Amino acid sequence: MTLATLALIIAVALVGPLLAWSNALRIPVIVGEMVAGVIVGETGLHWIDPGEPTLSFLADVGFAMVMFVAGCHVPVRDKHLISEVPRSLARVGAIAVAAVALGVVVAAGFHTGHAALYAVLFASSSAAVIMPVVTSLRLSGPTMTRLIPQVAVADAVCIVLLPLVIQPGRALHAGVGALLVIGCATAVFVLLRLADNSGWWRGARVRSKTLALALELRVSLLILLVLAALAQAVQVSIMLAGFCLGLAVGAVGQPRRLARQLFGLTEGLFAPIFFVWLGASLNLRDLAVHPVMILLGVVLAAAALAAHAVAALFKLGLPASLFAAAQIGVPVAAVTVGQQQGVLQPGEGAALLLGALLTIAVSAAMGPLLAEPYQKAM
Repeated sequence: MTLATLALIIAVALVGPLLAWSNALRIPVIVGEMVAGVIVGETGLHWIDPGEPTLSFLADVGFAMVMFVAGCHVPVRDKHLISEVPRSLARVGAIAVAAVALGVVVAAGFHTGHAALYAVLFASSSAAVIMPVVTSLRLSGPTMTRLIPQVAVADAVCIVLLPLVIQPGRALHAGVGALLVIGCATAVFVLLRLADNSGWWRGARVRSKTLALALELRVSLLILLVLAALAQAVQVSIMLAGFCLGLAVGAVGQPRRLARQLFGLTEGLFAPIFFVWLGASLNLRDLAVHPVMILLGVVLAAAALAAHAVAALFKLGLPASLFAAAQIGVPVAAVTVGQQQGVLQPGEGAALLLGALLTIAVSAAMGPLLAEPYQKAM
């Protein structure tokens, strides 16, 4: 990989902010970045080789950082949100029941044998997509108080379940690995809490700010890379490491300066690399060779939306329920692990990502509907 290739990736990734610029369209940045990757990657111009080792490594770092920031954005310290967790669990449970039924039907209809995988996909929500939209549209109010815990719970549970269902024969090994990563993230939370309560860490942060040492950022990145390395060693997705660490840091309380630093580093460099790489890795020509997989992608999206629509029965509202159906992290991990292990059918990986993109499109369309009451109140 050369600096010219890196410059090309950052350049084409600007499609994301350009598409998100319009107040009327409100297209999530990651959609534009993935579309740019599709154009310059395997499907399109072949200017970028997604299999290049250095690029793949940088994309892994980007994925870990995207999930880390997503976890940090979950307001786990908000007492109003915490009080909503029991009702969120009930909604997630209802969605899961619908997801299992739909997963069995879809897997049988397309003869893939991946009912459990589809069920996890249908039940998942993506905090990496939803939380930035909530922030950018300044969504608030009772609906968001009910919705955000649901998204966090669904995302966390599905991240843990994915390695168990992608290869049922390795479920025990994957389960132990996931518990190990979660346990280490919990230990990090305890240590950060003790350090914060002792006062010395607060003093170290002040000294770091005075001397411009970026100590908090360095320590956060060190812990993230260690947890990601552990996840790779035990063969579970690095998304679990990133998201769990983000939750731990958010639970302790993320300083604003650290939040700004992480946002700039992630959104300015590593997230564009990851999403462009992801788009470049997606060979949509597989869908042309296996057109039934186009139908599978559409059905996967429809089933995910249908499963999440069940939450409307719990006074969440249909727009908010569909807004929570956005997927990205779990489908990406499913495709990555599935292709590495050879458990997906030809074109099935492209179908999974197509379904995810369609759920993001619907979620993006629901966002402004949720923003209107708030905007009128302004």
